[in-house]
Amino acid sequence: MAEILITIPEGLSERLDKALALAAPEQAALSRSRLARLIAEGAVRGPSGPVTDGKARAETGVYLVEIGAPEPLDAQPEPIPLTIAYEDTDLIVVDKPAGMVVHPAPGAPSGTLVNALLAHCAGSLSGIGGAARPGIVHRIDKETSGLLVVAKTDRAHQGLARQFADHTARRRYLAVAHGMIDPADARLRGLPGVGFEPGGVLRIATLIGRHPGDRQRQAVSFQNGRHAVTRARVIETFGAPPAAMLVECRLETGRTHQIRVHMAHAGLGLVGDPVYGGNRRASVRALGPEGAAAVAAFPRQALHAAELGFEHPVSGQALTFASSLPPDMAGLLATLRRAPG
Repeated sequence: MAEILITIPEGLSERLDKALALAAPEQAALSRSRLARLIAEGAVRGPSGPVTDGKARAETGVYLVEIGAPEPLDAQPEPIPLTIAYEDTDLIVVDKPAGMVVHPAPGAPSGTLVNALLAHCAGSLSGIGGAARPGIVHRIDKETSGLLVVAKTDRAHQGLARQFADHTARRRYLAVAHGMIDPADARLRGLPGVGFEPGGVLRIATLIGRHPGDRQRQAVSFQNGRHAVTRARVIETFGAPPAAMLVECRLETGRTHQIRVHMAHAGLGLVGDPVYGGNRRASVRALGPEGAAAVAAFPRQALHAAELGFEHPVSGQALTFASSLPPDMAGLLATLRRAPG
């Protein structure tokens, strides 16, 4: 039995199951439907005592959610090769390739990271996330490459989930994006939720929630959703005038598709992003024919989880891991560096 505390902030005027789902730490993997079941089962206690009606209006304050035995997991072990950056008895850090789904879903029942981990770890994965032995503390998108940590024990899962919820875990991403971050850009400065910090760092702070017209997408909001903060800094620009850039993104929060949604909100969509990149075309004049063609042909969002840092949840040791750019992104940058300018 595990217990999770969820704080409903003032102003979140929603029915209880929805409010808890919005306020729950993303690492807890508590869906609205699962919370509704837990409420009906009497496993949720609010500021005024036990609650049993998920449709009732949420009360501001702290809720205690008791998580019972994990649900059975349908996924089967599969002998899929993994690139492992670190492993001990409590956790494993994996360098995920682009194209691999993290957790089984209706459209991807096999070939996922969880399938590979079930085989590699032989059943020794944490169940706190809600299903037997998934161990998943945080996720990265299917077409995003790079580092993520997976818990092998419940004590590790609890400790890691707390760090991600408290925003003390460090995540650094590298992305290739359209456009240019310029602190003097009046358009950027005029966007809601967008500002600049010392050193020309772009800070984007909004709410992020489900897109009202497409349940598969996320969208920026200033009324409903989860608080999200992304910081982006230019590392290198390409073209004359600059039409693309290598950018470093650091996450203060970890919402679904956060970097992709925030960069698109700033008009700086990621190269190759089929969902949030829009129909933006690379400028042949700025990047040259070769550079523009490379941008147009890039087959995925150009996003890589390059660095991951956290405190070991059992030993307390500070751990930091780095991952080199995968060949496809490295090749794209090599081509862009031959662009004019």
